[in-house]
Amino acid sequence: MFRTPWRAVLLAALLCAATLFLATCGGQGSAQGSPLYVQQVTSNPQDYNGKAITVDGAYLWRPGDPTLSVLALGVSTLDNGLDAQPLGETIWLEGFPAEVTSSLHRPGDAVYGFVRVDGQFSSGGGFGPDGQYQHQITVTNAESIEQVKRVENRIDDKPLGDGKVSLFELQRNPTQYNGQRVTTQGYYFWNSVIYVLAEGISTEEDGTSPQPIGTPIWMEGFPPDKSAQLNVGPNNSYVWGPVEVTGTFQTGGGFGKDGAYQSMFTVESAAPLQP
Repeated sequence: MFRTPWRAVLLAALLCAATLFLATCGGQGSAQGSPLYVQQVTSNPQDYNGKAITVDGAYLWRPGDPTLSVLALGVSTLDNGLDAQPLGETIWLEGFPAEVTSSLHRPGDAVYGFVRVDGQFSSGGGFGPDGQYQHQITVTNAESIEQVKRVENRIDDKPLGDGKVSLFELQRNPTQYNGQRVTTQGYYFWNSVIYVLAEGISTEEDGTSPQPIGTPIWMEGFPPDKSAQLNVGPNNSYVWGPVEVTGTFQTGGGFGKDGAYQSMFTVESAAPLQP
């Protein structure tokens, strides 16, 4: 298993441009005036407390207990896009509209990207889960500054022939093949956290932030030398690509990470396919 300790600071170029632009703007950063940036607000919260403001920053939402929904100066991640962390002092966002997140980065365990937020600013502590945040914006409107487009790569739902079993057939009739040795095709996906075979992969336009599509099957024993022939992320942070695999199929639930997968495939051999 590969896991790099280094974090890639994302959104830096846009952040610098926004900072230079906003620093030269006039106005008070009201919902009707020029937008502020996060550091302006958190450095002088008394100037904006109780006011309606417009702020540009990096939005980060991460599920969990407690969940995270903040506006920050920027975001850092591991090379595979996971484990996003806010940079600098943050502002809790109350009521951020879910529909805005569709055009942001979605690596799998979080959503993040640059946004413009309108809302009522409050300062003085006691905000967010457990009252741990000093500042809050009660959001009245938000829009994405970034427009992240995703591309889907899928296998076809059709018979494979030559005694092979399609991934879709395994999913439709799993008990029929339980415990059997089968050959099938799909998209292999690994990101140091999960190892699965899926009907497809969704990525950003440059091939980053890959995510499996459909209901994936947990994979065990995929040969590392075959991974090198697929799409490999920086510092071996993820692997994905179309493959043909032979091995033992099992179903019945309780497989993989947190026992969350209904089926598992134990690989004996694998071969990359042309996309």
